[in-house]
Amino acid sequence: MAEKIIAETSARHVHLTDEHIEVLFGKGHKLTHKKDLSQPGQFACEERVTVEGPKSSLKNVSILGPARAADQVEISLTDARSIGVTVPVRESGDIAGSASVKLIGPEGEIVLNEGAIAAKRHVHLTPEAAKELGVSDKEIVMVKLDTARPLIFDDVVCRVSEKFSPAFHMDTDESNAAGASGTVYCEIIKK
Repeated sequence: MAEKIIAETSARHVHLTDEHIEVLFGKGHKLTHKKDLSQPGQFACEERVTVEGPKSSLKNVSILGPARAADQVEISLTDARSIGVTVPVRESGDIAGSASVKLIGPEGEIVLNEGAIAAKRHVHLTPEAAKELGVSDKEIVMVKLDTARPLIFDDVVCRVSEKFSPAFHMDTDESNAAGASGTVYCEIIKK
């Protein structure tokens, strides 16, 4: 693996349970695969939802598949402010006590009492890539982006699994701050 790895912008999106897919899109509905994502087995779906807060809403928000064991809404801090919710910055899956939002689909709506977060920036790595880079699962590193506005992000968590493909994920606020567009690479800097 090269020293530099791909840096990707993770735009706002929703993960849903099978139960809530049926509530939002109708009984027996299954997510429709639109395109594969960089992480193996993950895909963007044709279906979209509206994420509503007390102040306003975000329309046409992407759903990522496959279905999950718990619902999760990942939005930027700017998105959260615009719809009137306060979301914690958390690792994916850490939704206990997080923000409440309403999801609206063509066939129904649900209120999530928790589940809305701003995803903590992170690096997906295979065990081989982590070994080559000298990092371990859950280690906190810095990541330097190679853009027109180079930027070093601190407090980046390494996530290591054989199920992953090496990639750094940041949200749209972070991507915009770095002027990231097109294909962008980054390098991990150990603390």
